[in-house]
Amino acid sequence: MKLYAAPLQGFTEAAWRNLHSEIFEGIDCYVTPFIRMEKGTIRSKDIRDIEKKNNSVQHLIPQLIAASPEEFVPLVEFLVSHGYDEVDINMGCSFALQVRKCHGAGLLPHPDKIEVLMRATEKFPEISFSVKMRLGWDRKDEWRNVLPILNGTKLSRITLHPRLGSEQYRVAADCEEFARFYEDCRHPLVYNGDLTTIEQMNKIAERFPRLEGMMMGRGLLADPALAREYKEQRVFSHGEKASLIAKFHQKFYDIMSPRLQGNTQFLSKFKPYWEYLLPDMEKRDRKAIQKASNVEKYLAAVNSALARY
Repeated sequence: MKLYAAPLQGFTEAAWRNLHSEIFEGIDCYVTPFIRMEKGTIRSKDIRDIEKKNNSVQHLIPQLIAASPEEFVPLVEFLVSHGYDEVDINMGCSFALQVRKCHGAGLLPHPDKIEVLMRATEKFPEISFSVKMRLGWDRKDEWRNVLPILNGTKLSRITLHPRLGSEQYRVAADCEEFARFYEDCRHPLVYNGDLTTIEQMNKIAERFPRLEGMMMGRGLLADPALAREYKEQRVFSHGEKASLIAKFHQKFYDIMSPRLQGNTQFLSKFKPYWEYLLPDMEKRDRKAIQKASNVEKYLAAVNSALARY
């Protein structure tokens, strides 16, 4: 069972991926947050994130988001020019700004557009394409019009997050609808959604034995050791996790702090990780981290929280 790290905008950038692979281990493949065309070009930050000189993980797949061949083709050409032979296509993003452009999950109600997009993959026979998707945008049966198109396309895998785009993360993943997709899917399939414990992962693996793998997103942000825990079938002690997270945090700080200007940029980058990280942490410790008004207070709060964890 392969373990994939999900692409999460603003979180799983190159520095995070490199350090996670080095310190926590357990992930077989990392997928980058999507790159996109913006006013006819690709953002500099997206370029930096996928450049191979900035990535040290063993297996990295870049992801793109597009609604038409006009967007899709130059993005693939760009990735080919940077030495990639695998590309993941995002059909799951639920951000309103992207959905309004028929990007991500906003593409799922339009099988005609998906068919045109899938035909564009034929221009790149040297590329192994995969798709990450949801069940639909606002109806759980939308995948039924999409999957026949994907089944007829040469793909290396499909990753399914069994929620609607309109639901974002407000409801539980729908394993019953995933089971229906699982039966009809002709490609290797990866499960994504609500994987936060070894027990949950074992249940998914047992129920769906033909899975190629599982993709971990917010669960990996909450417990960065979870992939390794699953592979070793043991839960790390609080002391083990605190030690690894302290090491990770220090290295992440050393890499990121020179790039961030002042307290505002620094805190807006670092604090969001603690919305997920160690959910069983004492509430007072999490509150102290979130209330920190400058870098010094933030670091003191983090050190205190990890010492007590």
